[in-house]
Amino acid sequence: MKPLGTPLSPAATKVMLLGAGELGKEVIIALQRLGVETIAVDRYDNAPGHQVAHRSYTINMNNPDELRTLIEQVQPDLIVPEIEAISTSVLAEAELSGTRVIPTARATQLTMDREGIRRLAAETLGVPTSPYQFCETLESLQGAIDGGIGYPCVVKPLMSSSGKGQSKVEGPDDVSAAWDYAQEGGRVSQQRIIVEGFIDFDYEITLLTTRSLQADGSVRTDFCAPIGHTQVDGDYVESWQPHPMNPEALAKAQEIALVVTENLGGLGLFGVELFVRGDEVWFSEVSPRPHDTGMVTMISQWQNEFELHARAILGLPLNTALRSPGASAVIYGDIDADMVVFEGVDEALAVPQSDLRLFGKPQSFSRRRMGVALAYDADLDKAKASAQKVASLVRVRKA
Repeated sequence: MKPLGTPLSPAATKVMLLGAGELGKEVIIALQRLGVETIAVDRYDNAPGHQVAHRSYTINMNNPDELRTLIEQVQPDLIVPEIEAISTSVLAEAELSGTRVIPTARATQLTMDREGIRRLAAETLGVPTSPYQFCETLESLQGAIDGGIGYPCVVKPLMSSSGKGQSKVEGPDDVSAAWDYAQEGGRVSQQRIIVEGFIDFDYEITLLTTRSLQADGSVRTDFCAPIGHTQVDGDYVESWQPHPMNPEALAKAQEIALVVTENLGGLGLFGVELFVRGDEVWFSEVSPRPHDTGMVTMISQWQNEFELHARAILGLPLNTALRSPGASAVIYGDIDADMVVFEGVDEALAVPQSDLRLFGKPQSFSRRRMGVALAYDADLDKAKASAQKVASLVRVRKA
């Protein structure tokens, strides 16, 4: 690998993060511990990652001209997309010009669009998925449901994050509202949607999968212990690790994750989402970056998902071993306010074997993640209960 330089010097190894929310912030911290110069980019000022990076910029990353100009100005060694709302054509240009895009520009483009990644998984790689169709109008959505998808089903925008625009359709009366919600929650107006047949799964997991370099230059794939999680309206509210799985299901999950990530290529950490019922496993989605449900690894693993991502993209050895069973629970804003303070932090941190992260977001919304509670225990149920207790003790109020 290329030697790591000294930050803010001509020899610096410069990494540009496109997206500087709570996940990007932790990646920046992990990179800085390895002596990397970090540049945080987001769509709004004072994003969490802006507060810890060496340099920060606020631009519309979906605007090709703005993004291209900034890349030319900064001249990063690596570009690390941390969100989906990015002009991927500019990333492809940068890659052709010799700048490394993590994991690759192609992987970023495929995974930011549910159509791209679903067609790759199901139609090219032959990976098991739920039945699906893509629709451009309300009428075509109704036709897809009536023509074989059936009820219940799940409607999602092709381009969205954190469950935005996603809803479960129980019957004909829900179809129109689901269509409207998908249009509102997507990142582009009047977009196509995906409708998926509902799988009656026992549970869903995130399988964090790393691609890293070995000493001989070959790429090695490793898996973290499976992460179980609870979602409400497509957005994670709690997660735990390890989620118990029978050996056959775990082997199938790892096989699916391996096939998908090998095709996407590059180096880094991938969050592979899977549905499981008995010994059956279905692919759902993949993020080529740290995953929100993986925040539990900040207390459950020797190297958390952010450290794993940083090490992998720099070509360094890594360790995916579990340290202790652990759990996470989201701390929501619960109010809409431009300036907030946090109460109860002292009470929360008094809970044994616990920790928390407050993200430092400059604005609160009712369902915006403002922090995460963490807890560990040899008994996973006790860890979950402790994480939930910590989250409940932190109160957000207007300043």
